[in-house]
Amino acid sequence: MTEPRMRLRQKGQQFPTQDLEAFLLAFGDNDYPLPETVRVLDEIITDYIIETCHEAASVAHHARRAKIKLDDFKFMLRRDTGKLGRVSEMLETDKELKRKRKAFDTDEGAVLADRERVGGGGGGAERAEGAKEGAEDKGRKEEEERRRKKKKKRREEEEGGVGKSV
Repeated sequence: MTEPRMRLRQKGQQFPTQDLEAFLLAFGDNDYPLPETVRVLDEIITDYIIETCHEAASVAHHARRAKIKLDDFKFMLRRDTGKLGRVSEMLETDKELKRKRKAFDTDEGAVLADRERVGGGGGGAERAEGAKEGAEDKGRKEEEERRRKKKKKRREEEEGGVGKSV
């Protein structure tokens, strides 16, 4: 397959040696693999990633889009059920973690708001602590609002192009 844009490859390893040695050990190699083995594994992984990205780019180009979407990678992996299943599993796990983080953040904010509503008639020290928590809560809310706006803007930019691909 021809590459859309030729670039010179960086010389040297792309991945840390310790990570590659851990992969080799996990798949049954010696505790101390040969440096040549680590170098070859690095080349194989790098070539696979580059070829995968080029193939996804050609899928996006075929769909008349300039940007690569996640669906392009899924479409490219459609014949390799093992890899496609693993990608789908990882995406579902990621969505679940995001959902849980969002629920946790929301619950924490609700607990702070309830505490402020219920504990209005405390002493001076309690009021000072409540004011401090209120300022922190206000900062947190402002940060969440900024994130929400940024996320909404990003989503609108992504949807601004052509609709979803297969």
